Amino acid sequence: MAKKWDFSDRCKKVGRPRTKQEVADLIVRMAKENPTWGYDHIEGALKNLGITLCDTTVGTILREHGIEPAPERARKTTWKTFLKAHWEVLGAVDFTTIEVWTRGGLVTFYMLVAMRLSTRKVEITGVTPNPDAAWVQQMGRNLTDCYDGFFLNARYVLVDRDTKFLPFRGVLEGSDTKAIVLPPKSPNLNDYASCCTSLAA
Repeated sequence: MAKKWDFSDRCKKVGRPRTKQEVADLIVRMAKENPTWGYDHIEGALKNLGITLCDTTVGTILREHGIEPAPERARKTTWKTFLKAHWEVLGAVDFTTIEVWTRGGLVTFYMLVAMRLSTRKVEITGVTPNPDAAWVQQMGRNLTDCYDGFFLNARYVLVDRDTKFLPFRGVLEGSDTKAIVLPPKSPNLNDYASCCTSLAA
């Protein structure tokens, strides 16, 4: 399994070097502490500190961290506020993988796991080697069934941006449950995870 997932066959990335992590962290901090600052404003503030970056790079870094452009940023509710306000009616789904040894070797199976955040109850919705659109849609219908669905009375379900969830989100559009798409990069997800842990405790 370790050999299968070590990605040693992938080529090294080419192109211009990435922005130093400390500079990227500073840009994210500036944006969070100053919701009305646009890319140009942040670029100017960096220049005052002796750091030269173009506004396009600033925008790319903020998008990678799931931070909206100003003034949208100022109107966004924080994850912590959103979770506290809707804790009792929140659910979450995500895929995890398991390796199954078959006659043809290791085969990756996808397991769809659902969770009610208020009770921390978890349900394994289904397992398949091929989570195609039809399968994902059926799992969505099972979870939102109006009689005994796991997400019965849930108003929101947290999902990530994986394209495998597009059919699932389509099912939710026809129900009383709304899909909330998570930010694209890990810093916000870490904030979300730590917030979940503290609220659950």
